[in-house]
Amino acid sequence: MGIVVTVMIAIAGCNQSGGKVAARTDSIPKGDTVMSCTSNLPSRFAATASTDSIVASGKSSYAGMVKIPGGDYQMGAADKDGRPDEYPQHPVHVDGFYMDATEVTNAQFMEFVKATGYVTTAERTPNWEELKKQLPSGTPKPADSLLVAASLVFTPPAKPVALNDVSQWWQWVKGADWKHPEGPASSIKGKENYPVVQVSWDDAMAYAKWAGKQLPTEAEWEWAARAGLTNQPFTWGSEAVEKGKPKANIWQGHFPDHNTATDGFARVAPVKSFAPNAYGLYDIAGNVWEWCADWYRSDYYTQATKKAVNPPGPSVGYDPDEPTVPKRVVRGGSFLCHASYCASYRVSARMKTSPDTGLEHTGFRCVKK
Repeated sequence: MGIVVTVMIAIAGCNQSGGKVAARTDSIPKGDTVMSCTSNLPSRFAATASTDSIVASGKSSYAGMVKIPGGDYQMGAADKDGRPDEYPQHPVHVDGFYMDATEVTNAQFMEFVKATGYVTTAERTPNWEELKKQLPSGTPKPADSLLVAASLVFTPPAKPVALNDVSQWWQWVKGADWKHPEGPASSIKGKENYPVVQVSWDDAMAYAKWAGKQLPTEAEWEWAARAGLTNQPFTWGSEAVEKGKPKANIWQGHFPDHNTATDGFARVAPVKSFAPNAYGLYDIAGNVWEWCADWYRSDYYTQATKKAVNPPGPSVGYDPDEPTVPKRVVRGGSFLCHASYCASYRVSARMKTSPDTGLEHTGFRCVKK
């Protein structure tokens, strides 16, 4: 099992980013008019999980999946509500595929773990003797408090706070993992039908490999989320998320200190708690972020010069906010998304995070050709 050094820096109520050897303390400049969904968090060292020993279960099927037809669409934001990395719109063709109707649940992930003995990234304690072999000679040993199995847990502040400091509501919690999503005192008992969270991109890839599936490309994910609608901001159309009956599990009230839970859920909701989109996909907006297969580049859309056919995304990742940390795409927003902060339940919204990062609001669903 290879171990790499990562500093889990960044993530927001709307999502994340990972890091490097030294903690970052910079934040969004005062007066910045563009609210970022990423910022810096306390750092730590993490161990990556190996998928080398994972083999397909041999039980791969289309059960629980829905057929997504192929077609052409304009990928990216059609209005002025997008962030810079959602422009320009560009033509894309996607062949048909099958997609999980729901996010992968705790029960499904448990079956995978029982069958393979897989240990997730968050459950692995970094080994300093192995770790230092991959670092420059003389690198000092980090504090023991950083060399622990841990993951990021949402911890709401007691009063309003500035939205450019996500450490006000995210904390590394020793013992937090997919079986204990809010920390060691929490449990998934009775929550078999909830989406699995606190899983890294590596963990999601391991599950997909075992299930005989793949993670969706970013183009596949957006096409499926649009569900045949043209240039609409949401998977359900154009009606504002606050109007009518609850459409998705998002944050209501004042972020991040007061959630009115008008939609019925203060944190993660069971799958199928809200109406599906026109393709039969549940929770494609809100609830938990979903890993995609692609590397993230903020300028990826500007490189599109002609219609892309089944684009796999960029060959390498690049995030100008954290240029030394390659990241993967996450889509769909989560229960922490709020109009005042990130509104990433929009179909074109993109976010990025280090592939070895797990969070309480991040899960995944799979596709199969």
